[in-house]
Amino acid sequence: MKATVLIDQFLDAVWVEQGLSENTLSAYGSDLRIFAKWLKEMPILEVDGGLLSSFLASRYKDGIGNRSSARILSSLRRFYGYYIRENIIKIDPTALIEAPHIGQPLPASLSEQDVELLLEAPEVTHALGFRDRVMLEMLYATGLRVSELVNLKFEQISFRQGVVRIIGKGNKERLVPVGEVAMSWLENYMDQARKAILGERQCDYLFVTNRASNMTRQAFWHIIKRHAKKAGISKGLSPHTLRHAFATHLLNHGADLRVVQLLLGHADLSTTQIYTHIARERLKELHSKYHPRG
Repeated sequence: MKATVLIDQFLDAVWVEQGLSENTLSAYGSDLRIFAKWLKEMPILEVDGGLLSSFLASRYKDGIGNRSSARILSSLRRFYGYYIRENIIKIDPTALIEAPHIGQPLPASLSEQDVELLLEAPEVTHALGFRDRVMLEMLYATGLRVSELVNLKFEQISFRQGVVRIIGKGNKERLVPVGEVAMSWLENYMDQARKAILGERQCDYLFVTNRASNMTRQAFWHIIKRHAKKAGISKGLSPHTLRHAFATHLLNHGADLRVVQLLLGHADLSTTQIYTHIARERLKELHSKYHPRG
């Protein structure tokens, strides 16, 4: 069977079984197709560990780093693991290959003062600026992923209870408190700015554009960068910057790590633990700055 058919079959299966995101599936597909192209005429299910090691070495020579190598190996492990479970192959060629060591980078975050500057940057006298302000308030108040925010619909918000219902990665549901400040901004947006943007048109999504549709992740990322520049924030930002600030500031103010894990929708506590490193770094900074022997 051709490699392309086997790859597509694998992608369809893991999408149905595990509910992986489109971005994850796209990454798997890209890695596997690059590998299949490198193999040329060699059947993809007949390779051994030595051939896989040669492929990874060739990618390293092409300039990819340890993190990308680890991702490629993860894609290959998933692929061959699937065909072992299906009893198509008996031996996993990735079994003896060690993943490259990668450090765990601290995600970019903002100080509480920087967050205030960013939140105040949009021009709220205009409907679109008011929408931007509310979206930033919601991100910081809830720690949502940008993809979760831009795809919010009416039925996911409970104004009475002050919570938002999120279907996150792996189709896992979580309820996240919004907070009084962000909820107040959201209610005013619903009453005024959203109606001004839509006019007579209809849209099921909460945050709308001039086209009466929801915003893309990429479009909102550009909005964040524009407002950060206006606020004079020069440090490196990412689409998850406010999500990171949400988690870090909760921990700085004494929140329990497992509560933060639930709010972020992390399946594994180890994923959340990186924020304790950020909190420690912040404490070290404060100690160095204010202690007489710092």
